[in-house]
Amino acid sequence: MLIAILGIIILIVGMVMKRSPEPGSHFSGIVTVIGVAVIIIGASLSAFKVIDPGKVGVQTLFGQVQPEVLQSGLHVIDPLVDVTIFDTRTQNYTMSSKSNEGQVQGDDAIRVLSSDGLEVTIDLSILYKVTPAKAPYIYQNIGEDYEDKIVRPVTRTAIRDNAVNYQAVDLYSTKREEFQFKINKTISDNFAKNGLEVQQILVRNITLPASVRESIESKIQAEQDAQKMQFVLQKERQEADRKRVEAQGIADYQKIISTGLTDKQLQYQSILAQQAIATSPNTKIIIMGSGKTPIMLSDK
Repeated sequence: MLIAILGIIILIVGMVMKRSPEPGSHFSGIVTVIGVAVIIIGASLSAFKVIDPGKVGVQTLFGQVQPEVLQSGLHVIDPLVDVTIFDTRTQNYTMSSKSNEGQVQGDDAIRVLSSDGLEVTIDLSILYKVTPAKAPYIYQNIGEDYEDKIVRPVTRTAIRDNAVNYQAVDLYSTKREEFQFKINKTISDNFAKNGLEVQQILVRNITLPASVRESIESKIQAEQDAQKMQFVLQKERQEADRKRVEAQGIADYQKIISTGLTDKQLQYQSILAQQAIATSPNTKIIIMGSGKTPIMLSDK
C-alpha cells in the first residue's frame, strides 16, 4: 500500500512538472509514466497477502472491521484493505515474585488476603490463546493490547475474589486443588466473553506468612515424632512377645524333664558323665560318688 501511495505522489509531481515552464515540462511525461507504473506495482503487491502459520489476519477497510478472518496462507484482497495480524498459538502470561520471570519486571506475584486475615503470596502462570473466529471482535472492542486489558486484570481479580473464601493453611494444603478449579472456571468464563480461550492455569507457588510456615513445620515434626514413637513401641511389643514365648518354652521343657526322669536314670547318666571325664587324657585322679561306695579312678 505504501508503494501505491508513493506512485500517486510521483504522478502528482509529473502533472505539476507538465504545467511548469521549460525545461521541467520535458521530463513530465517520464515522471508521469514512472508514477503510474509504481501505482500499478504497489496495488498488485497490496492485493496479495500471506498469513503465517499459527496466525490470522483481521481486515479493516476505511476504519470498518471486516467480519471475515484471513486464515494462514496466501490471499488475494482489496488493495485498500489494511490487515492486522493476531497470533492464535498458545501464549503464556506469568506473574511471579522473581524479577526475571513474567512479562512485568520485578516482583509481580499476586498478594491476597485469606479468610483468616493472613496475606498469602501466589505465583501463577496462565496458558491461553486467541480464538481465531473472535479476532475481529477483539480488534474492534479491546485492541491488540488484550494482554494488559483482559488477561492480567481478570486473572488477578479472580485470584483475589476466590482466595478470600479460604484459610491460608487450606490454600497451601488441603483445598489447593479446589481453589485452582474455582479460579479456572472464573477466568475461563470471563476470557470466553472476550474472545480468549484458557488452556491451563498453573498455580506455581503459594507462600504463607513466616509464622504460619513455622506452625506447619512444627506440626509436621510432631507428627513425624509420634509416628517414630509408634514404631518403637510396636517393636518393643514384638520383642516382649518373643521373650514371653521363649520363657514359656523353657518352662514347658523343664516341666517335661522334671516329670519324665527318675532317680535311677539320673544316677546312671551321672556315672556315664564321670566315666567320660575319667578316661580323658587330662585327668589324673578322680574321686566319684558321695554315697556308700565312692569310686577312685586313676590313669596310673
